[in-house]
Amino acid sequence: MAVSDSYRYRALDQSSGKTLHGTLEAASRAQVAAKLKAQGLVPLKVAEVSKTGLQQDIDIPWLRKPVSLSDLATMTRQLSGMINAGVPLLRSITIIAGQTQQKTLRQALDQVQRDIETGGSFSQALQQQPDVFPPLMVSVVRVGETGGFLGTSLKSLADTYQRDSELRNKIKAATTYPLVVLVIAVLGMVAMVWFVVPVFEGMFSGLGTTLPGPTQFLVNLSANMTWLAPLLLVLAIAIGVYWRLNKNRPGVRAVVDPIQLKLPVFGSLIRRIQVTRFSRNLSMLLSSGVPLTQALAVTAESSGNAVIQRAVLDALESVREGGSLSAPLARATVFPPTLAHMVAVGEESGSLPEMLASIAETTENEVNTEADQLASTLEPLLLVVVGALVGAMVIALYLPILTLYGEIAG
Repeated sequence: MAVSDSYRYRALDQSSGKTLHGTLEAASRAQVAAKLKAQGLVPLKVAEVSKTGLQQDIDIPWLRKPVSLSDLATMTRQLSGMINAGVPLLRSITIIAGQTQQKTLRQALDQVQRDIETGGSFSQALQQQPDVFPPLMVSVVRVGETGGFLGTSLKSLADTYQRDSELRNKIKAATTYPLVVLVIAVLGMVAMVWFVVPVFEGMFSGLGTTLPGPTQFLVNLSANMTWLAPLLLVLAIAIGVYWRLNKNRPGVRAVVDPIQLKLPVFGSLIRRIQVTRFSRNLSMLLSSGVPLTQALAVTAESSGNAVIQRAVLDALESVREGGSLSAPLARATVFPPTLAHMVAVGEESGSLPEMLASIAETTENEVNTEADQLASTLEPLLLVVVGALVGAMVIALYLPILTLYGEIAG
């Protein structure tokens, strides 16, 4: 068996006139050049990737930037356009890998290219990298390959990822400003406790009176900030690292996901987002020709929420036993009653994919409206809370002085 090395290449795509960059696994530079020529590219430069010294790639898995839905939407849309234009699959993947700026996605596409070159199918190559390419994509690609309409399937997938990405960005936009205000307010209060309270403490020591409870609490807190603040910082970093490494584990999801759906303000919004994702993904899979049982299995795996996943798996068991899809959805409290009613109508009329698409569109509009209302509600509410905390701190600092003036006046 020949030993393969990694080679970086720069090649010219004669059809578009663009210069592409990427990496390939091969036994020699000549083999890299041959592979590029076979894909209709003109090799300009081929260099072996150094595995030692400063040029060695340092790869820490949990520090990798994950591939976003927007990245997947862009990639699948470009791939769909090239395939529909008659460009061979392998060459299309090479061109996209050479153009993408997302390192993780570029490396994944390079690996997909190598797997296809060794005789694997596109869907099999995607399935080998579940951290980058989700089950939803693998299933749609497999059906598109089998039915001979891969370009159309990829376009449908790109539309789904694009709308899901836009929905997530909408939620981020609604929550970013209140979160920034909250962080700044917390840092400001920490600074007051750390630097301002000691100044007042010097004044209080000359009063010769017992400090009121709230004031004494601030003084004690300030005296311990030298070790408390670093401890809280280390704890926050540790929690962040733990969440980054374990957030997708079943045990963690089983605890966190039910809590998310029951949050006072955000719970209903998260629930609507999950219903939108469930309806859109299932609709897209069914429209692409995926059987209902397989579509439900993929939708459950792609849900990203343990409660939704359990409800969809219960529906899958019902369908496998010959039952309807609407009955278990009606029993699942996580789904609104209208979803089960519309699914029942879709089953009876034979228009389930269209009905699910209608549900997704309606629920998405509700999410957009609720997100706008959430943003307009959170901002003034957060300002009131921050103002109340700062005001309470100021009152606690001046309380000994006010108490002393009251005793003198009395």
